[in-house]
Order: sequence, then structure tokens, then C-alpha cells
Amino acid sequence: MSELLKNIDARTRLAGTNKLEILLFTLGADPRTGRRETFGINVFKVREVMRTPPITAAPEMPAAVQGMVSLRGALVPVVDLGSYGGIGDDSPREIMIVTEYNGHTQGFLVEAVDTILRLDWSQMRVPPEMLSAKLGGLVTAVTELADARLVMMLDVEKVLSETSNYDDEFLFRDITPVPGADEHVVYFADDSSVARRQIVQTLDAMGLRHVGAVNGRQAWDELRKVAAHADASGRKVSDFVSLVLTDVEMPEMDGYMLTRQIKADRRFADIPVIMHSSLSGMSNQQLGRSVGVDEYVPKFEPQRLAQTLVRRLGAHGSEQGG
Repeated sequence: MSELLKNIDARTRLAGTNKLEILLFTLGADPRTGRRETFGINVFKVREVMRTPPITAAPEMPAAVQGMVSLRGALVPVVDLGSYGGIGDDSPREIMIVTEYNGHTQGFLVEAVDTILRLDWSQMRVPPEMLSAKLGGLVTAVTELADARLVMMLDVEKVLSETSNYDDEFLFRDITPVPGADEHVVYFADDSSVARRQIVQTLDAMGLRHVGAVNGRQAWDELRKVAAHADASGRKVSDFVSLVLTDVEMPEMDGYMLTRQIKADRRFADIPVIMHSSLSGMSNQQLGRSVGVDEYVPKFEPQRLAQTLVRRLGAHGSEQGG
């Protein structure tokens, strides 16, 4: 495992090419089958992998939250992924994957880590609806390995939202309807059910019409249909699409590739693209700008998202009016 740990930091710069690297891990034997299923997390979100340190428990914690640890002076909450998802047995969780989302650091306990796998987002498939329903949207993508194993990507944002306050109503309390909102339509793409729900809640509070997609591929297919309709009716795409809001990590087509497609098509020349991601590092924002993203907004900050939409839609409306 030492070589794996040494290489984590050096192997997180694939965004923008529709490629990713995922860290494979297990959570223990499934009590129903006795099999150890394989799960994955994007290396881009992994800060380090370490032996599980002593965990300090605190009262009144959510069931899957084991407590906290001190990492270089910072207190980090620790979540047992197996316990959270009802996956795996009572095997010791001897490994902790330290991740960073939106500037927040947390540890995820797993049974063991395997290797780092490099693949194209087009190899990641949206899981069957039956599986999504059974696991409550916890699995966002599935890919098949050369040895026929299936790797399930977990929606870590869902885990964090249900073990923190990401969905608290107070986050939306000051969001108000936008004047002329019915003139706008926002298209958005995100593979996380939690993120989609929060986006919809924000857009509804603003009175904005919206069309959602579960990944970049689905969003691009819808946008191309809109463009074809606009062409056929002798109108501009901006009469039907006011703004595109996209996540970064999505199966089949990621947000960088979606943005490339939009910006390469002249029909979308005046449509702003906002990147909405939990990858909060400056390198991600720079990569977004390099493919033409107009602005970056961190996830789980609906007030900030609403402010950005108001500003961008106002500018877009002015351009249309001019």
C-alpha cells in the first residue's frame, strides 16, 4: 500500500480529458452473498489514505459517524461507509480514506484499498433504475473491470448531506423569486441525487423553469435537440436555454467535456456555462476556465448559487435585449 499512498497526489490531474482515476476499495463481505464487492472513489477527491487512527467518539452522532480524529491539528469527522450503506459485515475498518469536498475534510472508513484504475468517463455507466431505487441513489455509476468485476461509484455527496447539514432548510430561506423568471430556462446536469434535489429547490425558490439531466451525455443530447428545434423554427438557442449549470464528475460525459461541446458549437455562443462542483481546489477552477466555463460555484451553497444565477441571467437578458 505504501506505493499507492506515495502516488496519490501525483495522479490527480486528469480532469478536462473526460478521463478519471478511481481508487478501488472494499467494505467487507456482503452477508447475503459472502462476496466482497468493489467500490470506487475519484482520486481527485482523495487527500490521503492511511491506517485508521484512534477515533474519539462524541455523543448524539448520526449512526454511521464514528467520531473524529485529529490530523495535523485539524479535527476531522469520520464516517464508516459500510455502516452507512448497510454494506459489508463487521470486518475491522482498518483503512481511512481522507477526502476533501467544498473545502471540508472528512475520513471514510473502509476495509481495504486495492489499486488505482485509470479509465474514460464514457466507460462509467448510469446504474439500472432498480439498483438506484434499492440503494436510495447511493450508487451513481458502475464500470466493469477486465476480470468481469463490477465497480460501483458511491455518491459521497449523499453520504455527507445525510451526516451533516447540507439539506437544512435555512440554507434556502433568503432565496426569493427573480423578476421575469418565467422568461428563463436553466438546464442542469448532475449525477448526485442530493445535488439535483438541492439545485431544483434553489431554482424553484427563484421561480426559474428548469430541465435536469443525470450526466453530461444526457444533457448534451437534450441541448442538441433544443438547438435543432431552434434551427428549424428560425430562432436562437437562447430563446429556449438561458444558462447551463453542470457538475464536473459524471458518468459517460463529465462536465469539462460537456462544456467543451457547448463552447465548440456556435449555436450556443451566448449561453453561459456555470460549473457547480464539490471539487473546490483552484486547479479545478482553472481547468474549468480552460474549457470555457464562465463561472464556478461550489456545491451546497444555494445562496451563492442563487446570487450567481441572478447576475448571470441578468447579463444574459441584457445581451438578448441589446
